[in-house]
Amino acid sequence: MPDPAIPVPPPSPGRGLPIAIVHLDESCLGNGREGATPGGAAGLVEARAGRTLVRRDFFVGQPDTTNNRMALSGAIVALGLMAGKGKRLRVLIVSDSEYLVRGMREWVPAWAARGWKRKAGPIENLELWQALVEASARHQTTFTWVRGHAGHPKNEYANDLAVRAARTQVSSDGLVESGFDAWLAAHRAGGRYVDYDEAGAHEALERRLLAGEQLALDAGA
Repeated sequence: MPDPAIPVPPPSPGRGLPIAIVHLDESCLGNGREGATPGGAAGLVEARAGRTLVRRDFFVGQPDTTNNRMALSGAIVALGLMAGKGKRLRVLIVSDSEYLVRGMREWVPAWAARGWKRKAGPIENLELWQALVEASARHQTTFTWVRGHAGHPKNEYANDLAVRAARTQVSSDGLVESGFDAWLAAHRAGGRYVDYDEAGAHEALERRLLAGEQLALDAGA
């Protein structure tokens, strides 16, 4: 059954908002071809409940879409799921979609300043960009980029979830118990990711956020 919310404690005095790190990916089968192109988006959400690092997954499918639309849709869904009952978090979204990350960091502020217009032609996927801006405002949200298909385990895991959602058109209907640990163990049994410190990778990003670091477009997440 879907878990309605990731368990996040209230912020401790002096520490600011609780942190959630979301590794997103998207898929579109037959992207750019004639006919229907089913797509999927998915994410691995990590946050702390006390001293415990809690992981949750989500995934959504759409019957006819594009990679870019699924990248935006995945981010909108993730931010909405974490905003249940008015929760406000410090969210870092890690994605291999330059369209999503560069768009939110560079293009959207300019478009909004011009009344949601661009210098040349209409804004593609305007309704999704506007929905994402609204969803991002529910939290203190930062977007950063990671190179896709480059051996980043959490990105690869999100990709597997997104591809499965595109193929099956099944959605999680909320945040669900994560399968990341089992996925990682299976890959390690085959000799991959044996030196990867999954908790340490999260902690490194968490420390940078707690220190107030302004993460670069490509933060090496």
